[in-house]
Amino acid sequence: MVLRSSWKSRHKNSCGPAPRWIRPGLAALLWLCVTRLACGIEAVGEIKNIVQKDAEFDVNYNDTVTSENQTIYAFNHTISRNKTEGVRVSVDLLSNKSESPILFVVRQKQAVLSFQVPLILRGLYQRKYPYYDVGRTLCQPPTRAASETQYFFVDVSTLSSQGANYQLRVSRVESFTLQTNKKFSFTASPSQPQYFKYVFQDGVDTVIVKVNSDMAFPCSVMSIQDIQCPVYDLDNNVAFIGMYQTMTKKGAITVQRKDFPSNSFYVVVVVKTEDEACGGPLRFYPLTPDELIDAGNRSKALDVMVSTAINLEAYVMGMLFCLGIFFSFYLLTLLCVCLERARLNKRRNVFLNPADMSPAETGKTPASPNEYGSFADNGSTMSSEAITDSATSTDNNYGYMERSLESVARSRQESLSSIEEDDYDTLDDIHSDKNIVRTKKFLYVADLARKDKRVLSKKYQIYFWNIATIAVFYALPVVQLVITYQTVVNVTGNQDICYYNFLCAHPLGALSAFNNILSNLGYVMLGLLFLLIVLKRDLAQNRALERHDVNALECGIPKHFGLFYAMGTALMMEGLLSACYHVCPNYTNFQFDTSFMYMIAGLCMLKLYQKRHPDINASAYTAYACLAAVIFFSVLGVVFGRDNTAFWIVFSVIHILATLLLSTQLYYMGRWRLNAGILRRIVYVIYTDCIRQCSGPMYIDRMVLLVMGNIVNWSLAAYGLIQKPNDFASYLLAIAICNLLLYFAFYIIMKLRSGERIKCLALVCILFTAVVWGFALYFFFQGLSTWQKTPAESREHNRECILLSFFDDHDIWHFLSSIAMFGSFLVLLTMDDDLDTVQRDKIYVF
Repeated sequence: MVLRSSWKSRHKNSCGPAPRWIRPGLAALLWLCVTRLACGIEAVGEIKNIVQKDAEFDVNYNDTVTSENQTIYAFNHTISRNKTEGVRVSVDLLSNKSESPILFVVRQKQAVLSFQVPLILRGLYQRKYPYYDVGRTLCQPPTRAASETQYFFVDVSTLSSQGANYQLRVSRVESFTLQTNKKFSFTASPSQPQYFKYVFQDGVDTVIVKVNSDMAFPCSVMSIQDIQCPVYDLDNNVAFIGMYQTMTKKGAITVQRKDFPSNSFYVVVVVKTEDEACGGPLRFYPLTPDELIDAGNRSKALDVMVSTAINLEAYVMGMLFCLGIFFSFYLLTLLCVCLERARLNKRRNVFLNPADMSPAETGKTPASPNEYGSFADNGSTMSSEAITDSATSTDNNYGYMERSLESVARSRQESLSSIEEDDYDTLDDIHSDKNIVRTKKFLYVADLARKDKRVLSKKYQIYFWNIATIAVFYALPVVQLVITYQTVVNVTGNQDICYYNFLCAHPLGALSAFNNILSNLGYVMLGLLFLLIVLKRDLAQNRALERHDVNALECGIPKHFGLFYAMGTALMMEGLLSACYHVCPNYTNFQFDTSFMYMIAGLCMLKLYQKRHPDINASAYTAYACLAAVIFFSVLGVVFGRDNTAFWIVFSVIHILATLLLSTQLYYMGRWRLNAGILRRIVYVIYTDCIRQCSGPMYIDRMVLLVMGNIVNWSLAAYGLIQKPNDFASYLLAIAICNLLLYFAFYIIMKLRSGERIKCLALVCILFTAVVWGFALYFFFQGLSTWQKTPAESREHNRECILLSFFDDHDIWHFLSSIAMFGSFLVLLTMDDDLDTVQRDKIYVF
C-alpha cells in the first residue's frame, strides 16, 4: 500500500504581495521574512511518501531511503506463553557516504527500539567509532495468552536528500532460551550485541552463568538483567541495570532465583569499543575532535553455559568440614594433656615411692618430673617458660647475690606496681656493671636475666594489652568499610569492584563469596587454642613458683608469656581481618589481610630474641611503633609505589639504613649511642681494628648472623629498586618472612652447636610445620586472582572448586597456613624445653 500526502497552506496568497496596511519601509522587510519562511516550509514538506510493506522473516530487503520517502516494514509472528522466541533485526549500510544516518525505529506492542546506521559509539576522551553493520535483538514482552499473534513494524527514514542504500533482514534467534549445562556458541561485536534468556528449573535456586572465549581481546562485558524492556545491550548503557563484569577470556556470575521474581533473566554480552578497561592498549588521540576512527574488526567468538550451583547440603558439608578440622586440634590437644598427665602421675609415684619399684627393677634412673611434659603442661612443677628471679644465679663472678627460697617467695608477694624497670638503672654502678657484663666475649642467659622478674612480667604483658587495643580500634572501621563495599556491589551490580574467584564464589545472604570467609575460621580457632595452651603453661608456672621449685626459679630459659599472648591474639585478628578482606578483595583493602601478618612476623622475631635476651628486648611501645612504620610504608607503597622510581629509591635507602642500625644494636647488645660522635667512633674503630692491626670480630657468631642478614636485606632492597614489584605489600611481607626464617635457622643451628638438644615434641612440631608450610605455599602460589591486573585479566586466573565443590585453592591455603602458623607458635613454645633443668649460667646467649 502506498500512502501519499502533501502539505498546503490555508492562505493561497501567502507568497503574494504584502497587505496595504503595512508601512512601505517596514513592509518590505517583514514581508520578505514571512514569505521566505512560509515558502521554505512549503518547499521542505512539499511531498512526503510513506511506503508500507508486508515483510517476512529471513528475507533480505535491499532498499533506498531518502528524505522524501519513508518505508515501513510490517511483520507478524506467533508467540506462546511457554516458549520464547528471539527476533533479531540486522541492518547493513551499503552506501557509506551518506550525509545523514539512517534511522530505524522498531515499534512493538509494549516496546520501542531505535538506532541509527552508521552507529556511532564513543570511547575514552570522546573518540568516535562508526559501525555500518548493526544487529539488535528485540525485547520480547511476556504474554498472558496461551498463544498470540503479535505485529511489529520497522520504520526506515533519513534526512539525507541524496538517499542511502541499505539491507534489512529480520530473523528468528536459534537457541534464544538457554538450556542448563548446555554450551551455546555465538559471535558478538560492539554494534551487534547478543543476549539470551534463561528460566530457572524447578528445585534450582542458584545457577552460575559462564561465558568463555579463546580470544582475550576485544574486551567484552557480560551482564545479567531482569526480564523487562528495554534491554540495555550497548557499551554505553549496559551498566545501567543488573549485574555486570568485564571479561577477556573468562567471565562468571552467580545468579540466585530470589533476585528475579519472574524466575528468569537475560544474559547479555556486549563487546566494548576499546580495550582499556580490560588492560589492553589505548588507541591514539584523534587530531580533530569530530574525527571518526575506524574500529577495525572487533568481532569476538564466545560461548555461554548456565550450570546449577551447589545446594544447601554442600554448604552444610563445607561448614562441618571446616569446623571438624579445627575442632580435631582441640581434641588432639586434650588427648595429649590427658596422656601426659597420666604418665607424669605414674612417674611421680615412682619418684615418691622408690620402695615399690627400685631403679634396679626398671633398669633406669628415676626421672625428674620436669623431664617430661607436653606443649600444654611442662610437668607438674613447672612450665617451659618460668619467670626469672632478678638476683638468682649460681655464678658469683658477676656480682650476683644469693637469696634463700624464702626471701624469693616473700619478694614475689610484693605489689607489681611498687617496682619499675627504671629502678634498676638509676645507679652508676649498675650502668658500669651492664657495660661490663653485656660486652663479655661469652655471654650466658644469667647475664641477661638480672632484672626483677615482676618488672619484666609487667613489661611483656603490655605486648598483649597493646595488641588487644590495636585490634579493637583497627577491626571496627575495617568491618564497617567492607560492609559498605559489599553493599555497593549489591546495589550497583558492578562486579569489577571485587576480585573474587568467580568460578568458586558461593554466596550466602549479602555475602558474595562465603567460602573464602569461612575458610579463615582456622586462624581464629587455632589462635584461641594457642592462647589456652599458653594460659595452661602460665598457670603451671605460677604453681611451681608458689611451691618454691628451684628449677622454676633458677633453671631454663626465663619464662615470660606476654609475647605468646600477643602472638595468639595476632593470629586470631589475622583470621578476622583476612575474612574482612575477602568480603570484597581489591587493592585498596589488601592491607587488611597483611597488617597482622607483619605483626606476627615481628612478634615471632621478638620472641626468639627475648628467649636469651630478656633484659634487653624491645619494649612494647618501641616494637609496635616500628610495626606501625612498616604498615605506613606498606600503604605508601600500595598507593604510590607502582613504577615510581623516587619512592623505591627512598624506601631502599631507609631499608638499608634500618638494617645497619639494627645490626649495630644487636652486635653491641644495646651498649652504643647514636649521637653526633657516631661517625668519629666508626672511623676510629675502622682505623684500630682494620688499618692499625687486622683483628677479627670479638663476637664471631653474632657477626656471622648479621653479615648474612645484611646480605639478604641488601639483596632484597636491590631487587625492589630494580624490579619495582607491583605487589608492594607482599614484597614487604617477604622481607619480614626472610628475616624471620634466617633468624630461626640461626637459632636452631646455634642451639645444636652449643650442645643443646631438641626434645621429641619440639622436633615433631618442627617437622610437621615444615611439611604443612610446603603444601600451603604450593596452594598460595596458584594465584586464583590478582588485583595487580584489571578485573577482566584477573578472571583469567579463576578456577573451579577443588574440595567438596565448595572450597578453592585459596581456601586450602587458608586452612594449611593457619595450621602452619599454629605449629610455628608451638615450635617457639617448646623448642627450649630441654633446658628446663639446666642452670641459666650454663645456657649460652646467641
